[in-house]
Amino acid sequence: MRHNYYTYIYMCAATFATLLLGGCKISYSPSGSSIDYNVTKTITINDFPNQAPLVYPPLSQSFTEGLRDKYTRQTKLRTVSANGDIELEGEITGYDVAPMAIKEDAYSSMTKLTMTVRVRFTNRSNPDKDFEQNFSAFREFDSNLMLQDVQDSLNEELTKEIADQIYNATVADW
Repeated sequence: MRHNYYTYIYMCAATFATLLLGGCKISYSPSGSSIDYNVTKTITINDFPNQAPLVYPPLSQSFTEGLRDKYTRQTKLRTVSANGDIELEGEITGYDVAPMAIKEDAYSSMTKLTMTVRVRFTNRSNPDKDFEQNFSAFREFDSNLMLQDVQDSLNEELTKEIADQIYNATVADW
């Protein structure tokens, strides 16, 4: 009789655990994206022109390509030239150099490069997620260096950081 009692308790506990865990869904995506690929299949990323007062000619193309690369590598969305299920457009609105860390001799020991990008996000399958927002990142570099000497590597870092911010705001739902 005691054997049947423990079997009954075990069966009840197993049934309860199955019902409890069966109602839970753990979703993991290595890319961090929360895209419903049944509804959202395509993406359009328009060129981001450089409208900042300080113009660095290759910035527009390198930023746009960096952003496209982020979505190509991290999602299964097919890139289309127009009318994608989701669309990113905008412009580089800020590209600024400013002195930082003023020393006692009134000279700056560090210089700060800041990039700001305005993004308009359109989600045709879920218009409630549409937004327009500014994203920004900066890097500091030694003032003894010329901007031209560090500009390419800094822009690569800034592009990656801003692309990550945009990705997280648009499809990662963080």
